[in-house]
Amino acid sequence: MICLDQWDIVVFFGFIFLKIELNTIKKICPMMDQPKAKILIIDDDEGVVHTLTRMVQGLGCDVDHALTLTLGRDKVNALDVDIVFLDVNLPDGSGLDAIEEIAGLPDAPQVIIMTGFSDPDGAELAIESGAWDYIQKPASPKAIKLQVLRALEYREQKHRSEPLPLLKSHPIIGSSRALQDALKKVARVARTDAHVLLTGETGTGKELFAKAIHNNSARHNGSFIVVDCSILSENLIESVLFGHEKGAFTGAERKRNGLALLADGGTLFLDEVGELPESIQGSFLRMLQEKKFRPIGSEEEIHSDFRVISATNKNIDHMVADNKFRSDLLYRLKSFSLELPALRIRKSDIRETAAHYAEIFCRQQKTELKELSEDFLETLEKYDWPGNVRELVNTMETAIASAPSEKILFAFHLPSKIRAKVTRAMFTKNIPDMESADQALDLQKPLLSYTEAMAKAEKEYLTCLYSQADGDISEMCRISGISRAGLYRKIKNNPFHI
Repeated sequence: MICLDQWDIVVFFGFIFLKIELNTIKKICPMMDQPKAKILIIDDDEGVVHTLTRMVQGLGCDVDHALTLTLGRDKVNALDVDIVFLDVNLPDGSGLDAIEEIAGLPDAPQVIIMTGFSDPDGAELAIESGAWDYIQKPASPKAIKLQVLRALEYREQKHRSEPLPLLKSHPIIGSSRALQDALKKVARVARTDAHVLLTGETGTGKELFAKAIHNNSARHNGSFIVVDCSILSENLIESVLFGHEKGAFTGAERKRNGLALLADGGTLFLDEVGELPESIQGSFLRMLQEKKFRPIGSEEEIHSDFRVISATNKNIDHMVADNKFRSDLLYRLKSFSLELPALRIRKSDIRETAAHYAEIFCRQQKTELKELSEDFLETLEKYDWPGNVRELVNTMETAIASAPSEKILFAFHLPSKIRAKVTRAMFTKNIPDMESADQALDLQKPLLSYTEAMAKAEKEYLTCLYSQADGDISEMCRISGISRAGLYRKIKNNPFHI
């Protein structure tokens, strides 16, 4: 007697459907007549692999598989793969951790996550990381077939489409994958006239990215006008943006055009847009919608056509939830959103950035180009750079200014606070917490098992982390250095009390 599991029953009826519609599929999907698409299945369940293989082969695709994440990564890098079916829970890691890596490959395959568990957080993370879709097992053959065909159709369309133009010269330094991904998005959005919201930590170079978007857009011949919302008072910012008539208020001795008019035909860059006063948000929204505004004291409206690029290091979605920022204005400002990577997650760019600015500052200070010693560069790489690129640039200027006649810069030339933090971090990692060790070795108390002790310590850490970050997952990842996927997994496996 043959026993069929749930997957086999689903596949049996699915193949009837697939065979009936195969000719129709070929008619509506011209790619079926082209060289066979290549599918990779990364799943440790051989039954699932067998079932998916038969299902996808029925669409005329070549199929390979891997039973571990490590082998799967090797095959993705070695093979010209179009689609990857990726399981979440694998013997040697989580598939969620590999999505961004796979998505960052040249001509990256489309990743379809498959899991036997219902996990809303994991599904959200998968899509944010670049997955094509997230499917819960067992899925119907029809649903899988449609996802495969749509993904292949998307790839064919992408290959036929015009390649993105190269960005014009810009001062953004680095070749890391995180930075190059951000620059690709800049090239893509620069071709449109959509408003852009740049997010990220202080010092990540938001204004440089805004200028790169402007310089590569159809508005590059227009003005690039900067408004720093954080330094303007609530009473002053309306006048600065919209302008005013003579005598409109005390001190208005002459008519003044606002920055919104000066940006006509160009780009208005709102730095620290989260500081835009609530009292003016409505007026600014109307200006974006109507492309018109009324200067203070004027009875006539003025037309101005400009693109808005905004930047903030705040969690503006939280501000909307707290009624501190208008949701309708945010929707207008973030037609396209781009989060800039922190320097600590692209440390491979540090040496290149340091060398670039060493040359600039040596030229400015009219000194011979200085050599950067290995210990100087290693110290830069070990520091966590809370101020990001801006802090690194200032550090390079300080180091070069402090050694005007010396040809080689050593770690000693760096600010003492940087060297002290790097040194402290090294000792913190190497010296155990003696109080905790004494408690763990107290023979008067029954010892927990190693697994129980580690679980208890992790739960306490997660509780403190949650409290310090006020429940903000992005901030928890920043503080802990744990990936979003890893953090979700730890919280799920070791729930803690809030």
